[in-house]
Amino acid sequence: MTWVAIGLFLALAFFGMPLAFALGFGSLAGLWMLDFELVVMPQRMMHAVNSFPLMAIPLFMLAGELMVRAGIMDRLIAFANSLVGRMHGGLAHVTITSGTIFASVSGAAVASASAMGSTLVPSLRKYYPDAYSGALIASAANLGPVIPPSNAMIVYALMAGSSVSVGGLFMAGILPGILLAVGFMAIASWISWKRGYPLTGERFNLCNVAHQARRAIVIIMMPVIVVGGIVGGIFTATEGAAIAVVYSALIGFVVTRRLKIADLPGCLYRAAVTSAMVGALIAFASVLTFVFTIEMVPMMLSNFIQELTSDPMMFILLTMALLVVVGMLIESNAAYIMLVPLFAPVALTYGIDPLYFGFLFMYNLVVGMMTPPVGVLYFVMSGITKVPMMELVRESLPFVAFQFAVLALCIFAPQLVTALPRALGY
Repeated sequence: MTWVAIGLFLALAFFGMPLAFALGFGSLAGLWMLDFELVVMPQRMMHAVNSFPLMAIPLFMLAGELMVRAGIMDRLIAFANSLVGRMHGGLAHVTITSGTIFASVSGAAVASASAMGSTLVPSLRKYYPDAYSGALIASAANLGPVIPPSNAMIVYALMAGSSVSVGGLFMAGILPGILLAVGFMAIASWISWKRGYPLTGERFNLCNVAHQARRAIVIIMMPVIVVGGIVGGIFTATEGAAIAVVYSALIGFVVTRRLKIADLPGCLYRAAVTSAMVGALIAFASVLTFVFTIEMVPMMLSNFIQELTSDPMMFILLTMALLVVVGMLIESNAAYIMLVPLFAPVALTYGIDPLYFGFLFMYNLVVGMMTPPVGVLYFVMSGITKVPMMELVRESLPFVAFQFAVLALCIFAPQLVTALPRALGY
């Protein structure tokens, strides 16, 4: 029955049906062949989305929309330009620095790419080819799910159950996220030097840095308050997301004064549409997970893998190799929802730290957002820059290679992932 459900899902997805509905029809076929009452389907779907932790996703989405409408990108770019604008590849460094800061606000790669693309592309194309500009923004935007707060981490923690905490995953992403940002800047400097791109921006001036820092401090303080409160146990991830919404609205109405009452319906609509896509995936996939459970797929998968190898590191390497392929073919949220309930319990049977495995799993699929043919960030940037997707892929290769290098480093140096969460008691 499981193979029928999976086969139908893959066939429908291959012919272009939205993944959520393809999951739904596959799940429906699985229930029908198992001779279950079909009323089980809406019951399982409602149970899956009736979740307090899941509310954090639409709230973080709304906070990101409000921050974009509040005009925070202008202040972030000005602050980043005052710090790194005069270096080789200065405008590229501004893009990466802005992406790093915005990642701590948006929590999502697509939101970051859309916000930075509309703001930075006009400036970038004055000095760089459009394809390189798009690759830069896509790479910087991919820091969004790695640096907390992260919607991907929330989804993973929800699907993995009580074995891993959202706060712990948030902390696990900080050191790899910083390493990625520094590496991206090094790559951008090398490319700019090799290709002879001109210097941009003003010379470093401490007074200007202090001035721009004062203008940006209210934005920089948002992740400090939200993530700090979640990690410190002052409030939950959902409560932190609600605080982020209020904070974003205050910045827009009081500080930048660019957010208007008339903007609120559009922000609410866009946040609702994006959140509904994730919610639909979770709801339909929960039924397929129920079919897996009835068919004892997790147990069979565990037995099969343990027959292949008893070495935990070999299990991790096999899983990571599989996820590289999955990331190329399936949208990341669908992959979390389908695969986490299968692989997270197996990892526990190998005695693998669930926080360490969870970050590796999540990060691998994040890199998949920049691997064709289903590289969603390429579609976003192609729409903004009007550059063919394959040109974006070619320009992105050094950045994608470095992301995989960081994945390998995290696999073989677990302390990079676990040191900070363990120091904070996770």
